Amino acid sequence: MSSEMIGLIGVIVLLILLFSRFWIGIVLALIGFVGYAYLVDYDKAAMMIGIEPFSHAATYTLAAMPLFILMGNIVAVSGIAEDMYRVARNWIGHVRGGLAMATTVACGGFAAVSGCSMAGTATMGKIAYPEMLRYKYSTPLAAAVISAGGTVGILIPPSIGFIIYGLFTEQSIGKLFMAGIIPGISEILFYVITIYVICRIKPESGPPTPKVEFKEKVASLRHIWPVVALFLLVIGGIYGGLFTPTEAGAIGSLGAMIIAGFMRRIKFKDLVVAFRDTAQTASMIMIMIAGSMIFNRFITVSKLPVAMGEYVANLEVSNLVIIIGIVILYLIIGCFVEITAAIVLTLPVIFPIVMSLGFNPFWFGVIMVRLMEVGAITPPLGLNLFILSKTVDVPVSTIYRGIFPFVVADILNITMLISFPQISLFLVNLAS
Repeated sequence: MSSEMIGLIGVIVLLILLFSRFWIGIVLALIGFVGYAYLVDYDKAAMMIGIEPFSHAATYTLAAMPLFILMGNIVAVSGIAEDMYRVARNWIGHVRGGLAMATTVACGGFAAVSGCSMAGTATMGKIAYPEMLRYKYSTPLAAAVISAGGTVGILIPPSIGFIIYGLFTEQSIGKLFMAGIIPGISEILFYVITIYVICRIKPESGPPTPKVEFKEKVASLRHIWPVVALFLLVIGGIYGGLFTPTEAGAIGSLGAMIIAGFMRRIKFKDLVVAFRDTAQTASMIMIMIAGSMIFNRFITVSKLPVAMGEYVANLEVSNLVIIIGIVILYLIIGCFVEITAAIVLTLPVIFPIVMSLGFNPFWFGVIMVRLMEVGAITPPLGLNLFILSKTVDVPVSTIYRGIFPFVVADILNITMLISFPQISLFLVNLAS
């Protein structure tokens, strides 16, 4: 058999094992090792599997990932995230569906200091879900809003999704962060419009809360200064040339500790919880990346990406049709496989194809991260749905009932981003 056929067989076996719910990182490493040993040499494969995980785990760029997760966890345990939610509730909670809209806006604020979808979902679940139930919101809507809103965490910078994409494609993390700002804001707007439509059709789903006096609304804005300060520190420092994205993660984490300490909102036991949660989340992602890198070495030597790139380039269809086909493929995969892992393992094949068609790598990065978000909430295997289910003890089937309108909103949002690439590239071009 040709090396390309061996690579294709490896991909098929991988998909079968992933659908069978095997551990993602271990499966990637195992298939990558066996395939590399078959195509190259067993001794070289053994050397590769010993070197590859360390070489990428020790990558300077990837060091930003646990640091940004830590910053978000410190914000969560210190109660700063809860303050954001209260401010949003004071301003828009009195309209029908307002608490759900406030949750979405607060998720966007938390995303500006986190970068992790799982952390956003778990944190806002503890804060917003009981509050919405207290005001008689329907359980499916309350749960769906938090699950969907949590996904904003991997689009608005700092973003773990962009760090992973930039690592695999060797693109500027700073420019990817810039590309995600406007699409992240548009995602929040799409969710708010979705909530408005749902509550117009079923007013009982999201009853209004008591109106807050304007003076109290203005006074509550003083509680958002920590988030604004951290966002400006991180993003301003990166684009002001003061430090790199990796250094920004360290400075942001330290800044979060100083702010929480200054406000007397954090204790030693809270720091222990923040560091523990960071270690768990980062370890899970690192194992997946290490396995992906081993698998990628196998795919590279199989020459499958080159063969597929040549095949797609010779297709007599427009470039737009190919992009739409890629999006549809990931939307389907995201229903059954952990989508971040799926994108990580397919990027070595897909990215060269997209670049050969002349598309902008930063725009495509936004589309990929946006698809990571959709995959996190699409049944039956949306990771955010399971995280929220465990966090607030609500059946996953209940979340399924409410999530469909938000998936539709995501698809419409992706359609807009594909149709108008300048939405993603405006700030990138402005900063160039």
